[in-house]
Parts: sequence; C-alpha cells; structure tokens
Amino acid sequence: MRVERLDLSEWESALPNEGFEVFHLPEALDALDRHTDAEMQLFGGFKGQQPIALLPAFVQRKSVGTAVTSPPPGAGVPRLGPILMPTSPKRRKREKVNNEFTASVLERVGTDLDLDERLAAAGVDSPVAESVLDRLDVDSRLTLFRMACNAAYGDPRPYAWGNLRVEPSFTYVLDLADRSVEDVRNSFSKSLRREIRDAEELDVTVETEGLSGAREVFEATERRYGEQDESFDLTWSYVRDLFEALGERARTYVARNAAGEYLSGITALYSNDAAYFWQGGAKAIYEGTAVNSLIHWRLIEDVVADPPVESVTQYDLMGANTERLCRYKAKFGADLVPYYVVESRGAAMNVAKQAYQLVK
Repeated sequence: MRVERLDLSEWESALPNEGFEVFHLPEALDALDRHTDAEMQLFGGFKGQQPIALLPAFVQRKSVGTAVTSPPPGAGVPRLGPILMPTSPKRRKREKVNNEFTASVLERVGTDLDLDERLAAAGVDSPVAESVLDRLDVDSRLTLFRMACNAAYGDPRPYAWGNLRVEPSFTYVLDLADRSVEDVRNSFSKSLRREIRDAEELDVTVETEGLSGAREVFEATERRYGEQDESFDLTWSYVRDLFEALGERARTYVARNAAGEYLSGITALYSNDAAYFWQGGAKAIYEGTAVNSLIHWRLIEDVVADPPVESVTQYDLMGANTERLCRYKAKFGADLVPYYVVESRGAAMNVAKQAYQLVK
C-alpha cells in the first residue's frame, strides 16, 4: 500500500459512494479546517491508482507535545476516523488492508513497543514503510492520538494490537429502507406515538427552514447549555459556514405556534447513507405537550418520502451514551450500533487530554 497526502479535490475523488459519514464530505472538512486551530491533513492509501483507505487527521502542536485527532475537539463532530475501501470482499483481504493502513498510522505512535513483532503476530506480512505519522513529523513520545471512528468502521483490533486503548461507544440508527411511514410509526413505543399524536392536535407547525431557522436552533441550544452550566464551544460563524457549505445536505426543522413563535427545532445533516440529528432538540413543552417528538417525526417522514439525498435510508439519533437520553431515544425502536474510540494509554496521556480539551 502507498500512503499519500491529499488535497480536498483529491479527497473528493477518492471518497466512495457509501460507508462514510457527513463530516467526511469535503465541504464539511473544509469548514472544519477553517474553524479549528488544528492543521488538517488528509491521507489516502492506494493500491496502484486505486484508493483503498482514507483518513482525515487534525494536528495540534503545543509546548506539551502534539495531538493527532480525528475528529478535532470542540467542533461538534461525533465521529470521523478511517474509511476502508478494499477491492476484494474476502475477509482476509479486508483485514490485510485494515492492518496495513493501521500500521502506517501506528508506526510512530507505537515506538515504545516492538511494532514489527506485534504486526507479524496480527498477520501483517510487511508493514508500510512510509507511515502517516512519519509524514506528520511527530515525536511519538510526546504525541496524543485520539480517534472516534465512524460507525461503518467495525474492526479496530489493529489499534489495540498497537498498544492503544479501544473502547466501544454507541449510537441509535433507525433503518428506514423499504418501509412505509405507517410501518415506521407503528414500530415506535406506545408513549412516543401518543406524544406525536397529541402534538399533531395542537396549533403547531413544523417546517423546514433555512439559515435563519438554523440560527434559532443554535441560539436555543447555546442557551440550554448555559442553563445547565455546561460549556458550549461551537460558534455561529462555524455553524453558519457548515450549514451553507453542505447545501441540500443540511436541513433545519422548526416548530412554531400559531403566532409564529419558536418552540423548538432540530438541525439535521445528511451523508449518502443517513440523516444525522446534529443540533437542537432541547426539551420543549407547549400547552402541556412535548413537541420534539413531532419534529423528529416530520424529519423521519421526509427521509422516507423526500430525502435531500436519494440514497439516504437511515436516521442516526445520536445520544446513546447518556442514560437519560437513552430512555427517550430507545422509544424509536432504532438499532443500537457500536462505534469505537481509540486513544493513547497512560497517565501522561490523561494529563495531555486535559491540555488539548479532549475530555469535554
């Protein structure tokens, strides 16, 4: 495998048609690059001229050392990490691509261990000579590595073999492929169906709105975080630029009363595969009835009947790692889907995570 640095146009050309998340899109990466203080570096693994693996990395250098992260902290990106595109469907070939591309990442990160022996034990015939972190010019003894993988990346074992900590996290994904709206609604819990029905009987409208609606959702989210004494790192300039850059791949659903007053809203982002609940959804009660379930329902109806990207067949509800949110989101009958967080081990790395604000 040959590993190369890519620019955004080369990244766009190498991106597959499926199996990636919305922040892998070049438009989203460009917004991230412009609004984070980390240096974005895009890497592609190639077999001949065929791209078979991709990884966006963000590099921060401080006096305490260097952090290599995917995604960057504080940007509201739940997952990013590697994309694998092996040319063969055979398990052995897929694992070889995964192992070799991982080797290119870990060659420097794993210099405190005999990486060649570990990779040989993992079944890798010959590690890639030119590593991703070699290209980053990183001193591994002072490097923090942290990556929240996308949900399609299902085999993080090579990172564990490279002496990194691998922990599972979870999201809820509602499968909407080849389903009618009636079938989807009937799969919800009884209490959720009642909430939606009660909200439908109110004088409340839920419509898709443009940038002005996205700003109201942003400001309501910012207020909610403040009320809970929680930090909120996103800026409106970043959210605005991301929303505008994604075009039809960003939609805001806003609930208003008869007077047109804002009640609640959700901003959703879309990859080729899924709609993602990204921002908003703070608890909202109007005339004794919760209205957020109706907003989710309108979004789901559109994914079934009129998605902004025709290939979208899933709704990723997020929020499956927080117990109080799970009690609500489990009502949608979505599948619990794992993804993996990979990071450096050791007490020194715990201190470094504080310095790089990776523990929020």
